[in-house]
Amino acid sequence: MFVAILYIVLVIVLVWSIVHGRKVIRTERTDAVFGNPIRTQGGYHWVACGVSSLMLVWFTFSWDAGRAFFPNAANELCQVAKLNRALNPVRSAFPLDNRHLLGTRILKRDLHQIELLSEQLGEMGLAETDREKISALISDLRQTLVLQASTEYMAPGIMGRFQDVAARIKQLARDIQSEDFPGPADETRLAEALAQPGWGESSTEIPVLPKTERGRIFDAAAEIMTGITADYSEIRNDGPDLTGRIEDIRQSIEELEAIAVQQEHKDILSDIEKISKRIDDFRVFPTQVTQGIEASLILLEQAMQDRQGSLRFIDAWALPGGNILAGNNACSEQGSGRWLPKPSDTLATFIWMADPGQGYKGFPLFWYKMKPVSEMVDFIVPDWIADLIPGEYGHHDEQGDIDYGFKDSIYNFATGDFDSFSVPVPTGHIWDSILRVLAGLFLGILLGVPLGLFMGLSRFAKGYFDPLVELYRPVPPLAWAPLILTIFGIQDDGKIFLLFMVAFAIMVISARTGATGTQLSKIHAAHSLGASNRQIIQQVILPNSLPEILTGIRISIGVCWGTLVAAEMLAGTTGIGFVENVARKQSDYEIIWMTIIVMGVLGLLFDLIMRFVIDRTIPWRGKG
Repeated sequence: MFVAILYIVLVIVLVWSIVHGRKVIRTERTDAVFGNPIRTQGGYHWVACGVSSLMLVWFTFSWDAGRAFFPNAANELCQVAKLNRALNPVRSAFPLDNRHLLGTRILKRDLHQIELLSEQLGEMGLAETDREKISALISDLRQTLVLQASTEYMAPGIMGRFQDVAARIKQLARDIQSEDFPGPADETRLAEALAQPGWGESSTEIPVLPKTERGRIFDAAAEIMTGITADYSEIRNDGPDLTGRIEDIRQSIEELEAIAVQQEHKDILSDIEKISKRIDDFRVFPTQVTQGIEASLILLEQAMQDRQGSLRFIDAWALPGGNILAGNNACSEQGSGRWLPKPSDTLATFIWMADPGQGYKGFPLFWYKMKPVSEMVDFIVPDWIADLIPGEYGHHDEQGDIDYGFKDSIYNFATGDFDSFSVPVPTGHIWDSILRVLAGLFLGILLGVPLGLFMGLSRFAKGYFDPLVELYRPVPPLAWAPLILTIFGIQDDGKIFLLFMVAFAIMVISARTGATGTQLSKIHAAHSLGASNRQIIQQVILPNSLPEILTGIRISIGVCWGTLVAAEMLAGTTGIGFVENVARKQSDYEIIWMTIIVMGVLGLLFDLIMRFVIDRTIPWRGKG
């Protein structure tokens, strides 16, 4: 119900945003000329239009909307799929889905292979006697194949068996259209069907037992058609004349193989034997005897379409991009309904994994843990500070008492060996990924921006550092990943260093571009006013470089996210990339899409923060 209401709301938002947007376009002030940056500000109704369009496409092609509005449609289509599955062995033999009869396709294929054998025989250096024997054998093979299409050599009783199959299919078509078919429902079987989990509520995607009256019709028809198909599959055009010819051909092959010496002689006999085994299947029938079944199949297809009624419309418009297939014990979604998880299922998976007690692989997605302040001090304060304190560390006396001094107190403080209160600290897969991105990005900005400005101001710096930066910058980050992870291991320092390399190159290029793009007239004006070199850097070059630098940070965040996920997929025990990698191995599409959405939302959040920072720090951008 919630998905249906949300879908309707999204449709209303989409229509409103388009109508409102067109109204704004008509009433827009004329002073906002084309090309003016002010013209692009606002327009949040178009944001609503884009988001609602994307969500509507997702709801529709994931079949979530179809499941919400037509909860029994998949179960009914499952029964239709059962009938199509039972019907397919018969249907595939006739020119309904294919252009030709199965017998026509077999004749075309095998006659072509026989012609190739004749050409091959002509190019072989065999003795004349052997060549004549093989040529006669090939001629018998061709004649035996062609005679299957003749009514004169047709196996006895085939006409009656074909007529029986055609009559049973016609009767099934009439039954499907009958209001009395398939009769009263079995209460036990109906109760079992209604007790099944709903569509998508268990590991079985679609409940296989029919729940509705329309589903019972196609389920019963599928059982009848299974029996008809079994009888049809046993029909063979194995008349005595044809079987006798095949036996003669095989006996001739054995006699020739016994005296064959050359390898090419043996090879062509082996090819002839393969074709004779295919002919031995006897699946070619005279065209006249198959016409009745073909006509009955057309009637059955029309009856199926009529009986489906509105289900065909639901399948085409509410469940687009795929279909439902029936297996031996279950039915499954195919196409976009399978690989594009439903938003409601994805949200449920996220809520389930966001539970701190559940998490993923025993680790929460994003939560907190109480951590002693002493451990933070141990991480921040180096141990060697205690060595700088005058005096000696405490030692024990003869009674075993230890005389601790001020030096020992400093050492205990530096190593975190003291009682302290605990504070909440973020933890989880999402937090680990965020922390790695921020650490690598911070180091890249800290070292890349000064070097980029230096390269933009100094001929020496540009000539010396430019080859080094440009040498590794074009190399894809994933090319560095195996080497860096081999050196640093799977801990965070290797991933952070890889992200630093990505951010560093981008920040160097951005800062250098910003420094070299400063207008020369502004620099000359500063010199004429008596500004020092430091003042020129602080008041002229750096403000003019900020747009490029901040844009570089925006780019770095996106590239770092992509690189981090790849690094966590290659070697990691926590993080969003690790979650996606495990889900990929298990083919868990819902978790894969959930991680993609989380990464997209986090990337969008960082980008929105950068937009806010840019608007507040460089309001002069684009204004001269």
